[in-house]
Amino acid sequence: NLGDQLGWQEKPDYQTAVIVYQHSSELDPQNDETWFQLGFALDELGKYEDAINRYDKALEIKPDKHEAWNNRGWVLHLLGRNEEALTSYDQALEIKPDFHNAWNNRGIALSDLGREVEAIACYDKAIESKPDFEWPWNNRGNSLGSLGRYEDAIASYDKALEIKPDYHNAWNNRGVALGKLGRNEDAIASYDKALEIKPDKHEAWNNRGVALWDLGRNEDAIASYDKALEIKPDKHEAWNGRGAALGNLEKYEDAIASYDKALEIKPDDAGTYYNKACCYALQNQIDLALEFLPKAIELDAKYLEMAKTDSDFDSIRDDPRFQTLIFLE
Repeated sequence: NLGDQLGWQEKPDYQTAVIVYQHSSELDPQNDETWFQLGFALDELGKYEDAINRYDKALEIKPDKHEAWNNRGWVLHLLGRNEEALTSYDQALEIKPDFHNAWNNRGIALSDLGREVEAIACYDKAIESKPDFEWPWNNRGNSLGSLGRYEDAIASYDKALEIKPDYHNAWNNRGVALGKLGRNEDAIASYDKALEIKPDKHEAWNNRGVALWDLGRNEDAIASYDKALEIKPDKHEAWNGRGAALGNLEKYEDAIASYDKALEIKPDDAGTYYNKACCYALQNQIDLALEFLPKAIELDAKYLEMAKTDSDFDSIRDDPRFQTLIFLE
């Protein structure tokens, strides 16, 4: 009981819970619940391999413990072992076919594998088992968004928010879908709702910056990116977005400094190399533009097609080196 109390405090002390459950498991090694709770505490501490080992001990004692199969699947997912996770979820669902958590988690694993249609089917099963469960509605929205079905995604996020109006993830994700539809003012309103609930949500500050940039409100965009970076200084997307907004304001040196910060954090980010090349081209610094554009193209071939028509490169378009890069690549 002490372990349960320690593990479920408002700010759980999982380190102490592990000690208590470990001691309990030594006193009664055939208690499946002790092994399960020990696995849960280790999971919360990020000790994933140890957590799997303890869930396996619980399942040796009680093979039909569906919660242990589900939690084991979640830890495997966190380790990026999604195919194995699916096998664990399937075991949980064989024992308890209406286990909404396992259907939801199975959907997440499938989504990570790029199997979005199957993921949506799993979220639908979770919702069928528990219609007021907000997580699968949100996750369903994410999968629909990945398929480009943004209106349907928004409808799913709205269902999640109908159930839990303070669900900041759903407000943020809703904003992303609205942005994809070009509805940037509505997107900003969604991000503002997310930030009203969770002011330190760096994803929403960053996404808000993107929407403001799309609207040409570059100063406001920079302010949003700065908030994101205040919370998460290594958020390379915000450094890159900040650079793009500074570039629009013709503050090229500051823009380059932002791009350099982004590349310091993520050296293989093709978009940042491309933006940096654009920035140099706009200053007619041909050598530097042609230093960074090939790096962008090497990392992501889509930038080859973009450069062919991007007006940022108009000042260097007739340079033989640019011609060779773009048309003989």
